[in-house]
Parts: sequence; structure tokens; C-alpha cells
Amino acid sequence: MEHPTRVGKYEIEQFLGGGMSHVYKAKDSVLGRRVALKMLTQAGMGDPEAKARFLLEARMASNISHENIIAVYDFGEDQGRPFIVMEYLEGESLRDAIKHQHTGDYTRRMRTALQIARALDHIHGRKIIHRDIKPENINIDLTGKVKLMDFGIAKSEGVQLTRAGFTLGTPFYMAPEQVLGRPVTPQADVYAYGILLFELLTGQKPITGQSIEQIFQSILYEPVNVAPLLAQHIPKDTIELVSFCTAKQVTDRAPNLSYVCDAIENILDPSKPKPSRSGTGAQQIPQSPAPPQAQRPAGTGSQPVGNQPTVQQPTYATQATNAQPSTRTSAQTAVPTSSRIENLPGFLGKLPGPFRSQGGLMLLAGAFVLLLMFSFIGILYALRMI
Repeated sequence: MEHPTRVGKYEIEQFLGGGMSHVYKAKDSVLGRRVALKMLTQAGMGDPEAKARFLLEARMASNISHENIIAVYDFGEDQGRPFIVMEYLEGESLRDAIKHQHTGDYTRRMRTALQIARALDHIHGRKIIHRDIKPENINIDLTGKVKLMDFGIAKSEGVQLTRAGFTLGTPFYMAPEQVLGRPVTPQADVYAYGILLFELLTGQKPITGQSIEQIFQSILYEPVNVAPLLAQHIPKDTIELVSFCTAKQVTDRAPNLSYVCDAIENILDPSKPKPSRSGTGAQQIPQSPAPPQAQRPAGTGSQPVGNQPTVQQPTYATQATNAQPSTRTSAQTAVPTSSRIENLPGFLGKLPGPFRSQGGLMLLAGAFVLLLMFSFIGILYALRMI
């Protein structure tokens, strides 16, 4: 196939690959910088939907600016064929990094995962769903900088370009709702991200199969097996995050990529607040005050933990006696001083300690009412028998 030598002001230097569109390494003859030029092929020009998708990618990508997303410099047409000009990336794809074990230790892999999550969170904030999250679409340079690439099948809110009966996306990373042909939401990217995170941490795909049918069966009905994560000694909170992202039901899944970013930041720095699963971003889950507990004897490790405030323990009343604390009866230690009622009139003042309280008096009153009711019923029954 003959490739162009020049497209507008861009001098073509090398063919890098492609399918319905070709990607070239090129040089901007005006600015003198290296760029990647993506051009729709003649076959793509003959497919109205492929052309519409290419133009949609150009419009979407040119309006995105983020440190972890490939930058788009220009787009236009040359001899009727549309093209996109992007930054030329050094480094390798995440697929090659995983294959050649260049992903580094656990901390470096989680930093890579955090950059990917930030990129996806950014495009979701612009109402764009990527729909093709996979290691081939992520570039990592020698410094560990991540760039999300290829918006070829990305979907902007309100735009439908999927052929009837044709499902877009790479099978191993497709969410259950994509497999079922249901409307795709950002949650599909959350699921794909969870699959990619599993692969980044273990070096292997969690979804396997020799045919599309087997792959789809696994996606729909088999939960992600965490055994490979355990074998790699991945921490529990990270394993839980993978499981949360890859839940089969959308409603059971991590609420968004903002939550994922906060979760990974907390994993990398536990001093940061843990994210709420309600999808409210980085807000800390409010802690209910601990219920009061009986005061422990000295020397039993009752000191407060960390920076938690010390809770004032309630004081329990005891009878004036020389007996040791260990000889107290349960009745004597069951009623807090604050609820004891003193100086009761008549026979009430002679009641045992547990009953000289508001709760004890209510219990006695209830028992008395029940006794009257049963007596009345007994009298009525006796009158009927006469």
C-alpha cells in the first residue's frame, strides 16, 4: 500500500500502523516538532459510519486538555481525507510494559493506575465515555508518565453511532451491560478499568476464553477470581477496589472514577481520607460516636488509639459497702447513676436498687397494668360460668 509523503505542512517519516485509519510519525515543517498523524484510509472513506466516527474523535479529542491524555494539535482534510495531528509519544504501550515486566513494583503500578483513573475521570467530566480501555491504548514513557490514547470508539453524550447488532469494545474489557447490548454509561469504563487494574497488578487477564462465547460467558456470570492478586501479595484494600470496580451489576460497582482516584490516593497515602461509596468524591465517611462501654480496670490497654478523642466513660453506682468491685452483683452495676431516682415515697423507697429508676418504675407499672387486665378477664370468665 502506498503511503503519502506529505500531508499539508506535515512531512511523513514513518508508518506506525493502523486499520481503518493509518498512523504516521511526521514532522511539522513550520514548528519543527515531531507529531503523530492519524489519517482515514480510502476504505474508511467508503464507510459513512467510519468517517463519522473519525470526525467525532477529532472533535472530542481536540477539546480535551489533560496531562494524562494525548494532546491533539490540529485536524483537517487532505485531498478529501480527514486527518488528526497529535503529540508524538516516546516510550511504550502498557501492553508492552506488562509483557516485558517494565511496570515496576507495587507502588509504581498503583501510581500508573492513578494516572489512568485521573484521565478517565477527566473525560467523564466532559460527558465522554471511552469504551475501549485496554493496555494498548495507554502509553508510558521512561519517567512513568501515562497518556491515554485512541478515542476511536469513544461516545459523546447524546451521540449514537453503533451499528445494530454490533458491539463496540475489546471483548476482554467489555462490561456485562455492553455484552448485553444495553445503553453504555461511564460505568462501562469503570468496569474496564477494574479489569485493566487486575492485569496491571498481576500481568494476566482475569477474563479468559478461546471463543467470544466463552469470554462473554465469563464476563456475564463468573466473578473475577482474586487468587492471582493474593498470589502477588496485593494488599486487601486494593483487591477490594478491583472487585468493587468489576461488579457485574452497575449499581454494585464503584460509583465513578473520582471515587477510584480517591481510593488509590488513600492506598498510596493512608493519611488521606477514605472515599465514601456514595460517590460523593473525597468526602470522609462520617464516623458515628462509639457507644459507651464499661470502664476497664487499670492495665488492660484502655488507652485511646491514634488521634481519636477520649470518650468519657459513664460512672456506675455502687452500694456503700466494703466489698471489692469483683463481688458486685449484676443488679448493683447495671443501672447508671444518672438514671437512679432517690427519695421515693412510701414502699417505693424500699424497692431494690435496679427498680428505683425511671425504667424500673415503668416496668413495675406495666406489670401492674397487666395484672389488672388478667384479673378483670378472670372475673368476666367467672361470671359467664355462673
